[in-house]
Amino acid sequence: MLPLTPAQTVGPFFAILVPATGRATLVTDHTAGQRIVVEGSVRDGAGHPVVDALVEIWQANAAGHCNHPEDSRTLGPDATFDGFGRVHTDADGRFTLETIKPGVVPGPAGQPQAPHLVVGLFARGLLTRLVTRIYFEDEPSNALDPILACVAPDRRSTLVAARRAEGRYRFEIVLQGPHETVFFDV
Repeated sequence: MLPLTPAQTVGPFFAILVPATGRATLVTDHTAGQRIVVEGSVRDGAGHPVVDALVEIWQANAAGHCNHPEDSRTLGPDATFDGFGRVHTDADGRFTLETIKPGVVPGPAGQPQAPHLVVGLFARGLLTRLVTRIYFEDEPSNALDPILACVAPDRRSTLVAARRAEGRYRFEIVLQGPHETVFFDV
């Protein structure tokens, strides 16, 4: 009789899906809106880099419209910006996203949501994706965002990218521990 196959965690297989490592560019020269760069990393509970994570981004365009058939506010797809990107982390667990600052989108009961990026995270050992958001530290509308208001005040900072310079932000994704990023059950 043959021996049993040993137990294994999920992955790593993201290099097959996304050959570029560390950097994703969602914009073209024709994309309207304020260009931004979000730099960050994915860390485990001990602070070690997660080197084979896949970070997915979904976002609205600068006018706050999503490139989605169910967004009735649009007149059709935006040929210069689809609002979706994927990047896997590099050897130090880092990633960089070049995109635009999204506009305000409607939320629950039509309340406006502050500009944000929706993040999906896949990594070794995770059987389902984790979902979080990236808000921007210099955005005044954060105080009125209905989703951010649902998060305990002492945990909201885990969803906010720190402004480093004009158009440059830093965002850390922490998978466990006292500074764990808030993840949403969707």
